[in-house]
Amino acid sequence: MTTSIGFIGLGTMGYAMAANLLRKGFDVTVYNRTAAKAEQLRELGAAVAATPADAARGRSIVITMVSNDDSIRDVYDGASGIFSAVSEGTVIVDSSTISPDLARRLAADAASRGAVFLDAPVTGSKPAAEAGMLVFMVGGSAEAALAIEPVLLAMGRKVIPMGPSGSGAVAKLAHNTVVGINTAALMEGFAIAAKGGIDGSLFLELIQSGGAASKAAELKGGKLLGQDYSVQFALELMLKDLRLSSVLSDKLGVPTPLLEAAKSLYQVGDAAGHGQLDLSAVAKVYEQWIGRAIGEGK
Repeated sequence: MTTSIGFIGLGTMGYAMAANLLRKGFDVTVYNRTAAKAEQLRELGAAVAATPADAARGRSIVITMVSNDDSIRDVYDGASGIFSAVSEGTVIVDSSTISPDLARRLAADAASRGAVFLDAPVTGSKPAAEAGMLVFMVGGSAEAALAIEPVLLAMGRKVIPMGPSGSGAVAKLAHNTVVGINTAALMEGFAIAAKGGIDGSLFLELIQSGGAASKAAELKGGKLLGQDYSVQFALELMLKDLRLSSVLSDKLGVPTPLLEAAKSLYQVGDAAGHGQLDLSAVAKVYEQWIGRAIGEGK
C-alpha cells in the first residue's frame, strides 16, 4: 500500500517536519489553521486541505504537531476533525507535547474507530527539525511504531518506544523538565558571572570545557552572546510544558522543587512579554534584575 500522509500543524516544528517528508518523496497532504504556511509547502509538492478531516481522509498515516491540549481537541474532535474522517487501519501519530491523560483518551477514541494512535512527541528544537535529526519517544503499539518507522526516520534520527499509550507524553514532560531547568541554570550562572565582571565569551568557553557543559550551553550560549532570541523553542511553550509536568508530578506524588522554581522563572519571563521569544529569553529576566546584558563583555 502506498504511504499517504496527512500532516496537521505547520508551526516552527511542524513546517520543517512536513517539508522533510516532502523532500524524501512522500505523498503529503497538509492542513494549517493559518493557510499561508500550507501554501508555502504546496511549492514542495504538498496537497493543501481545507480542514483537518480533509487532511486525514483516505490517508494511511496522519501526523499532528500543534501547540497544546486545546488545539489537539480542535483538530481531532467535531464535524471537521480527524476522527470524523479517519479510516480503519490508519495510524495516527501525535508529535505535540500534551497531557498523558489526553493522549490516552485519543488512543481509546482511535481504537473505537479501528485506527491506531501513537503519542510520539519529539526532542530537538527548530535546528533538529530542519535537519531531520529529531528523536521520537513513542507511546502505544510498538508494532505500529515499527511499521511506520521509515516515515518517522524521514523526520528524525531515532525512534524510542517508551511503553503503552501515554508513555510518550510522560517521557516528553520529564525530558522538558530537564531542558527547562538546564536552560534556567545556564542563564543564572551567566548572570552571576556578568555581575562579577566576567567576560561572557570567556565564561561560555569555561562552561563548554568543564562539568557544566550541556546541550543548553551548546544551543543557547552563542545566541545569548549575540542577544539573539529568535525562536528555536518558544518561552511560552516551555512554560506550557512545565505547567503540564507540574500537574503530572502532583498526580504521581513526585516532589519537584526545581521544576516549580524554573516554572516560576518562565512565568516571570512570559508576564514580562517575552513569551513568543526563544526560551533563552528568560535571560532578560536576569538582565532586568542585575541591570546589564548577561552575555556581554566586561
